[in-house]
Amino acid sequence: MKEYTNWMTFKNKTTGLGWNDEANTVVADDDWWKKMGEENEEFLAFRKHGPEHLDEMSRMFENVLVTGESSFMPGTISGTVLPEGAELHNLEDDDDEEVHVTPTIPFNGLDNDEFKQMCEAVGKFGPVYEPPSQYELREKLLSEEYARTKSLLDERELQKIKLGCTLMTDAWTDMKRRSIMNLCMHCSGGTSFLRSKETSDVSHTAEVIFELVDKAIEDVGAEHVMQVCTDNASNNMGAKKLLLEKRPKIFWSSCATHTINLMLQGIGNIKRFKSIVDQAKSVTIFIYAHHKTLAFMRKCTKRRDIIRPGVTRFSSNFLTLQSLAEKRDALRAMVVDSAWEQLPIVNSKKGKDTTATLMDANVWKGVTLCLKVFGPLVSLLRLVDGDVKPSLAWLYGELKAKSKVKEAFGNQEKMYKETIAIVDKKLKGRLDSPLHMTAYLLNPHYTYANRDIFDDAMMTVAFIKCAEQYFGDDEVKCKKVVNDEFPLYEHMQGPFKKKLATSWEREDYNPVGWWKLYGTEVPLLQVMAMRILALTSSSSGCERNWSVYEMIHTKRRNRLTRDCLNNLVYVQFSQRMLSKKQRLKDSKKDDSLLSTDASEVQGWLFEGGDDHALVVFRDGDDGDQGVHPGTGIPYDVIGEAMGTQDQLAPRRSARVNPRDLEEEEFKSEEEDLIEEDEIEFEDDDEY
Repeated sequence: MKEYTNWMTFKNKTTGLGWNDEANTVVADDDWWKKMGEENEEFLAFRKHGPEHLDEMSRMFENVLVTGESSFMPGTISGTVLPEGAELHNLEDDDDEEVHVTPTIPFNGLDNDEFKQMCEAVGKFGPVYEPPSQYELREKLLSEEYARTKSLLDERELQKIKLGCTLMTDAWTDMKRRSIMNLCMHCSGGTSFLRSKETSDVSHTAEVIFELVDKAIEDVGAEHVMQVCTDNASNNMGAKKLLLEKRPKIFWSSCATHTINLMLQGIGNIKRFKSIVDQAKSVTIFIYAHHKTLAFMRKCTKRRDIIRPGVTRFSSNFLTLQSLAEKRDALRAMVVDSAWEQLPIVNSKKGKDTTATLMDANVWKGVTLCLKVFGPLVSLLRLVDGDVKPSLAWLYGELKAKSKVKEAFGNQEKMYKETIAIVDKKLKGRLDSPLHMTAYLLNPHYTYANRDIFDDAMMTVAFIKCAEQYFGDDEVKCKKVVNDEFPLYEHMQGPFKKKLATSWEREDYNPVGWWKLYGTEVPLLQVMAMRILALTSSSSGCERNWSVYEMIHTKRRNRLTRDCLNNLVYVQFSQRMLSKKQRLKDSKKDDSLLSTDASEVQGWLFEGGDDHALVVFRDGDDGDQGVHPGTGIPYDVIGEAMGTQDQLAPRRSARVNPRDLEEEEFKSEEEDLIEEDEIEFEDDDEY
């Protein structure tokens, strides 16, 4: 705006002078330009040429009246001189409603950073902005945005070359029943989407997964891939054997997030814990099923919701139990309030049960025990599922969560025996591999704080196995690391004994940076340690892509081509990860277990809701793992291809939005539930 104003003022002073059409500026001698410069230095900017975007600025500002009382700035409409007969319309009245309601854009889209940036950009361009066509969005603009997003991730390519990376894969079925394999790459800079491949015409056998992963390794560069991380399904374990035969130097690890969720699932099925969770669910189901009880609950809790959606059913259970415990006094005060008793539905059987449950001291003791037992594992889940720091360096050391679980039972073996047995069963062979133990051994935060770790024979054996796999056929380097360099680290010799090296004592220290500074005299071990400690322990970053897929590939958009779908997912997933990284950098809270979607909290909203969870955790050690004698394909894979799960799936609504209940006009007090695609809860921190 300022440049355009200066230009129009400048042009008014050029009367009688020559004009250069090519440069779009006046032709004058030095004395005249000197005089203009004395009057306004900014006029000198037009000596060589006029404004670069004069046509666009003319369309934006040519009808704008600029005075001391009335002016127009991009993004507003005050001060604009409208054409004769035009009506000044207040955007605050209903334009924003029409923009969101007509195309069914979710209201929580307002919280999206990119949406805010788009509004700002459109406002800066002015009221004559014309949006792009569908073709331009789908082809040219999407390609440009894909290229721009890829350029933002160039730093990750450098990290991949320097410290190696992890490949992750997972399977998914879209709206058209097409089976799709998803591939992502994780390096110290974060997770990046690689591509998807439709595999509808083949079963997800070990051979198919192996070929997909092997092709991805070739594309990324075998010398850069340190490990492959997947869940513990039998077909993935079969692919692991095939990969180790062809590429023996690449590690294959089980997903820590998947394993810990299996632990929580197993513990949650223990009778004493399941009983408490079921009682708590009956309370929330009753309250959220009726608009009057829901409104009164929010009044008593200062508009803070009880239910806290998580990324999985088990994180939802913990977060909601935690929320109940935090609001215990408010909820007990609610059910003894006369206004609660006056609600007709409260006098029903379920209403009386809810009142009794909230006033039962034993229930609250059970909730406290659940939180003490689940808490250490949930903290570990936050570590491996978050993007704050590479988690492999910390995973094995933080398995001390087992001791905290024992403490929750007062260290009485008969009390914790069943729970710890589940943890040990799920952990064995998954989170205690030579790679996990070597990462623990090479992290001075643990080993220098407890030097007895170096004397553990199990640790020594694990380190040697890991070194042998890491170096492969290069026995010279392997021997040098094990026999010459590792002892210097173990006995804190050379740079390791410097006072500055005690930075490992801090909780927030970076083990990769530590080895970079103090591992200079053990170069082979230094590189090995840095590449191992920079790895992730989870493939959950790959699974997060499915939420992006669901948003993009809806029933109305299921004709998107795979290339277009890939580009859209790549852009959106990458932008989400970049935004999350920026939030963490800005020290804003970002709980990796919280979700804005209600898919995994359905069990707290209506009976049988857990059957509608999108994320199902299957254990490779559980269930029927037989194979078809003719093809060798696991029966569970054949069943999936036949659509048996869909045939047996409950037909009740899979999505319920309790927040909309207070906005509905009910004809009766029956448990009418509202179907919805989105859910948004108030955050406790907002009040």
